Amino acid sequence: MEYKQWYMEYKIHKNRPGLLGDIASLLGMLEVNILTINGVEDKTRGMLLQTDDDEKIEIMGQMLKKVDNITVSALRQPKLVDILAVRHGRYIERDSDDRKTFRFTRDELGLLVDFLGEIFKRDGHQVIGLRGMPRVGKTESIIAGSVCAMKRWSFVSSTLLRQTVRSQMSEEEMSSNNIFIIDGIVSTIRSNEKHESLLYEIMNMPSTKVIEHPDIFVQETRYNYDLFDYIIELRNTPDEEITYETFTTNYHDL
Repeated sequence: MEYKQWYMEYKIHKNRPGLLGDIASLLGMLEVNILTINGVEDKTRGMLLQTDDDEKIEIMGQMLKKVDNITVSALRQPKLVDILAVRHGRYIERDSDDRKTFRFTRDELGLLVDFLGEIFKRDGHQVIGLRGMPRVGKTESIIAGSVCAMKRWSFVSSTLLRQTVRSQMSEEEMSSNNIFIIDGIVSTIRSNEKHESLLYEIMNMPSTKVIEHPDIFVQETRYNYDLFDYIIELRNTPDEEITYETFTTNYHDL
């Protein structure tokens, strides 16, 4: 069998001396490798494991059920949120109703960049929406995530350098391996026919597209929310309201 990674998470009821050593010894006897280990939230520990025998994971899970000091809360092949939880020591906040919506605050930019970087490493068609007020760090996070994924980024539309609306791109820029950055307000309010044609071509490419202000993009185009694989919300503070009325008017005036 090939080697597979597994994510194990357990809650600690009594953190007695030697508890982690006992669990590590059990994994060692089963020849299950510990790749990464970290505390995740309060009194919870997460581990990335590796083994070439799925049955060993099942046996380990059954044995750990008999350990009174812990309760295994997750034992599965790792999702992206699991990998990042072990790496950063906390889970990304996720919308309880819309499971593809993830929330970050400005003091979590490192976690956001890591999250984007892992998504950007994937090949093929995917669309990420990024909500947030002006100057909260949206574009900077996308660029940093592209660097982490070792991918080139291309602005289709942007406010980073005034009001950028592209009507054509070079052959090198049109590579499906690039990350395409689209400002959902600029591309709809400040658009022209050539830009719309370019945008339609890019949206149909087997590549990664990141759309800032996805709500305006959906409101003003033929696309709907089913288009998005992920929706990311970035706020200055957890209770900040993301509203467009205060700044969309400025786009019309420019």
